[in-house]
Amino acid sequence: MSLIVPDFDESVVVRSADAEVIGRAPTTIRLLADSSSTGGALSTQRVSLTNGADGARPHHHSRSAELFYVLDGTAQLLSGEQLVTAERGDLVIVPPGLAHAFAAAPGEDADILIVITPGVERFEYFRHLERIAYGKVPPESLLEVQELYDTYFLDSATWSDARG
Repeated sequence: MSLIVPDFDESVVVRSADAEVIGRAPTTIRLLADSSSTGGALSTQRVSLTNGADGARPHHHSRSAELFYVLDGTAQLLSGEQLVTAERGDLVIVPPGLAHAFAAAPGEDADILIVITPGVERFEYFRHLERIAYGKVPPESLLEVQELYDTYFLDSATWSDARG
């Protein structure tokens, strides 16, 4: 077991109006706090998905756990081989190494607070996803940065079957 001792000495306050927003409906990501601002303790963002939109395809993190707290709506999450439907107020925590993915449930909206701990510098990862969405870089470019962002993509028949 490892213990992360965060190295920051002031509170981190992020005003909603000041947070960087990536993307546009149906998938919007509000960047809240990156690892560098929390002394490595965590990284956090808020993801808003409309009308059954996908959030993240199946992947795992080798060094970090990921927490999903549903602020509103209904989300569908993959946790290992388990498909979880989470509603407002539900919490799902995925340990390091376990495959996971998330989306709004089919035909539903979902607003999700996501926390990764220990933190990984992830804001640039989300900017990279935006560049892919706008056709500025190819999707395969994510494979080149998997280790940098501790995000390793994989296939999941459970997720494919559920998401069609």
